[in-house]
Amino acid sequence: MKIPYPRKGKAFPLQIVLVVPFLIQIFGAVSLVGYLSFKNGQRAVNDLAEQLIDRTSEVVNEHLKSYLSIPQTLNQINANAISREILDVRDRKTLGKYFWDQIQAYDLTYIGMGLTTGEGLGAARYDGKTITIDDWTAKPPNNTYTYATDNLGNRTQVNARWDWNNFNESWYTQPIAAGKPIWAKIVTGNYPTGPYIAASASRPIYDSQNRLLGMIAIDIHLLKLSDFLRSLNISQSGRVFLLERDGTLIASSGTEKPFILVNQGIRRLKAIDSSDPIIQNIAKHLQTSGFGSINQDTDFKLEVQGKRHFVDVVPWRDKYGLNWLMVVSVPEDTFMAQINANTRTTIALCLGALVVASVMGVFTSHWIVRPILRLNWASEAMASGNFNQIVESSSIRELNTLFNSFNHMAGQLHESFTALEKNKEKLEERVDERTTELKNTLGELQRTQSQIVQSEKMSSLGQLVAGVAHEINNPVNFIHGNLAHVQEYTQDLLALMQLYQQYNPYPAAEIQTVAEDIDLEFLQEDLPKMLSSMRVGTDRIRQIVLSLRNFSRIDEAEFKRVDIHEGINSTLMILQHRLKAKPEQPEIEVIKDYGTVPLVECYAGQLNQVFMNILVNAIDALEENNIKLTYQEIKENPSQIKIRTSVVNLMWLEVAIADNGVGISHEFQQRIFDPFFTTKPVGKGTGMGMSISYQIVTEKHGGKLECFSTPGKGTEFIIQIPLQLRND
Repeated sequence: MKIPYPRKGKAFPLQIVLVVPFLIQIFGAVSLVGYLSFKNGQRAVNDLAEQLIDRTSEVVNEHLKSYLSIPQTLNQINANAISREILDVRDRKTLGKYFWDQIQAYDLTYIGMGLTTGEGLGAARYDGKTITIDDWTAKPPNNTYTYATDNLGNRTQVNARWDWNNFNESWYTQPIAAGKPIWAKIVTGNYPTGPYIAASASRPIYDSQNRLLGMIAIDIHLLKLSDFLRSLNISQSGRVFLLERDGTLIASSGTEKPFILVNQGIRRLKAIDSSDPIIQNIAKHLQTSGFGSINQDTDFKLEVQGKRHFVDVVPWRDKYGLNWLMVVSVPEDTFMAQINANTRTTIALCLGALVVASVMGVFTSHWIVRPILRLNWASEAMASGNFNQIVESSSIRELNTLFNSFNHMAGQLHESFTALEKNKEKLEERVDERTTELKNTLGELQRTQSQIVQSEKMSSLGQLVAGVAHEINNPVNFIHGNLAHVQEYTQDLLALMQLYQQYNPYPAAEIQTVAEDIDLEFLQEDLPKMLSSMRVGTDRIRQIVLSLRNFSRIDEAEFKRVDIHEGINSTLMILQHRLKAKPEQPEIEVIKDYGTVPLVECYAGQLNQVFMNILVNAIDALEENNIKLTYQEIKENPSQIKIRTSVVNLMWLEVAIADNGVGISHEFQQRIFDPFFTTKPVGKGTGMGMSISYQIVTEKHGGKLECFSTPGKGTEFIIQIPLQLRND
């Protein structure tokens, strides 16, 4: 039986059905939007110009207020500090550093002070980068010294000397005459560092009895205003510039400088003489009514080189006497160019829409066929053994149902085949993890074992040293205490002998014979010297015993407050036999630069061990270096160990131990604190000294131990520990 099919009517291709409506919509929407945009753009040109000018004026006004208020505010702060005697105008070095700090913190060019005595001081950044200090006396010539400074504001060297007289300068005379804070006349100069055009904020200064001391002033470089105006993106042909009331140009957003060089001198430029045609024409227009007559916001349109410009002139004043004009000019074509560009863009969009719509029609036909092709490709891939197949969903519901069923089947097959691979990978990962854990555990055990052995050695050594020192101390103290009496008795006996010789100059022959046999005169002369030498010897033994007790610190296993210098000195006393001169080399010089350091909470015995390890390494390095040199060469370049102590940030003790030995290579510096690493010959070092020292400083004291070395010049170790150790 034949199934009857309905008769086919006239059918349109799917591409035409999809493309034509879409094309009409795109063309109509773009044309309508372009037309409305063009009409609205024409009506909005004036509004946009006014908004842009107002916004630019507000930005410039706020910048001027902020930038120009800083000098006057700082002047007031400094004047108050001087009148309250917080700052002493006679202390030039301190005041110079104070000005140096202020010019470092603010974007200023110069800050200075001139006194009624003719003296003065200032800090300057003439080149915009480097800060110098000017210090001058009252009497020229060459009364001014310009000093270079370091990064702390300290004077390092004299860069130049030149003449200066306070009483001839407007920045001094004008505020003194006014008796109040003002803006002095703009100063100019062509310095080696470049052109200098600055406005000076000046103020008289008084002492606590309201007596005039002089004035204080701060300069700001006006060329920086030009840099700011150039940063305003108003338009390529737009201009923003500032004028004085006499028409002199202060700053502009153009590339032209507001000055010219005449005979190597600076001459400021009048706006009407500017080479910029926009600035020149606007200035000439304003000159017709007078620059000084503009007292309120003035708007007008001006044609320059065939183009209309919107111009806004705003007076700008402050309470310290500044009275400028701020001019903003925007060309009309800035806005019309965009409108014309939008019109051209609209036409291009219409043409592009036709092309895009046609292309999209072709892609739409593929959009329906491609999902079915993807399903076919995925089936063929699975048949070849690639089960990792996922068919992306489609926007057609029926195809989505088929794709979901296929993806579920493919996922189950993929999971089954990948399960074995995952189990294999997990097993390999577990083996690698266990191997890594065993290696880490073994390394930790080795480090712990070496630390325990070293700690036991140092503990036993400390007990032994303390015991020996104690046993020696008692008999030595006994001898030392009785030597004074022996010396007194000897002096008495010798005095008695002299009396006897005085009253009986001719004794019996037997007595004279015995006196000659024992050399009585030599005995009388040498016996007091011998007793003095014995006393010096017992003093030396007592100092060594005290150093041994201080170094061992057997009674200080816990942390406590100690004098860190005492520990360093005790360590040096123990190492004295290695520091003193030997036949083959002169004495190793120890330079102590001890700062004012309070008592430090620490594990004193362990910290002494750190000092011992570092000092022994320094002595080894110096001896290694001296092997290659003759005695005379060593004497000309003596071996030195420098020890410096200081307090850092009120919370940290810093001990720096430096030598001028052979140094350590960069490669070895990175491993200097590793356990068992040593650069010494076999049998001379265990490689644990610096590792244990690092752990004592960092772990036991919560500090830092750093090594800085230059091969051939020396090595420096810096220890930092907190002044108060928290034993949590």
